[in-house]
Amino acid sequence: MKASPFADDLRLAHVLADQADSITAGRFKALDLRVDRKPDLTPVTDADLAVEDALRALLSRSRARDSVLGEERGLTGTADRRWVLDPIDATKNFVRGVPVWATLIALMDGDEVVVGLVSAPALNRRWWAARGTGAFTGRSLAQSTPLSVSKVSQLADASLSYSDIGEWVAAGRGNQFAGLLGQCWRDRGFGDFWSYMLVAEGACDIACEPELALHDMAACAVIVTEAGGRFTSIDGKPGPFGPGALASNGLLHGEVLAQLAAD
Repeated sequence: MKASPFADDLRLAHVLADQADSITAGRFKALDLRVDRKPDLTPVTDADLAVEDALRALLSRSRARDSVLGEERGLTGTADRRWVLDPIDATKNFVRGVPVWATLIALMDGDEVVVGLVSAPALNRRWWAARGTGAFTGRSLAQSTPLSVSKVSQLADASLSYSDIGEWVAAGRGNQFAGLLGQCWRDRGFGDFWSYMLVAEGACDIACEPELALHDMAACAVIVTEAGGRFTSIDGKPGPFGPGALASNGLLHGEVLAQLAAD
């Protein structure tokens, strides 16, 4: 791995992920798991809250000057250096006992994501990246494998991963998305963080969703781009700022954007 000015931050991200994993692994499939509904009707568990609170406490000791944006507790602080936390991405999977869920941790410097980490303990997988150093997967910094996106250059040969077709209909782009599905060689609803990690690994070539929040996208964005891919909104704006997200190996990006363009 190349030397990075964010090496200490990346090491801290791993410490944060270790803390998160120790909580989520213990609460996954717990018989006394408490599930509530937020105002937007999405579920939140006691594990979501416990993870975010634990990570905020650790950050308050290790990076007291940085601000923190979390899915459950909102924004605290005003510093340009901002940690972005999704304590459990794919909470619905977590609640139902599906092992595809992860903690997402990112560090932003202004509008740029400089560190990203995705930890999925039930899959025994972790992915991470720091700006300018490449993207990696493994269980630790010392035991890692570089990530690289695919070289597929034709939609007819491409594998597409998505989350929910109904969201594309609700966003007014159901026909556009159906057209994209029809052009690709293969499509599967792997969903959530895993779609983007599969693009970074080169196992899928395209991943897209029409509506996401910053905490859903920040960590995934830097991992995909450091693996050699592109990450934009579904309208082509670079970065994790929406609307939605489109990740690809780069070779297919322009063609996919054209297919998804709003009427």
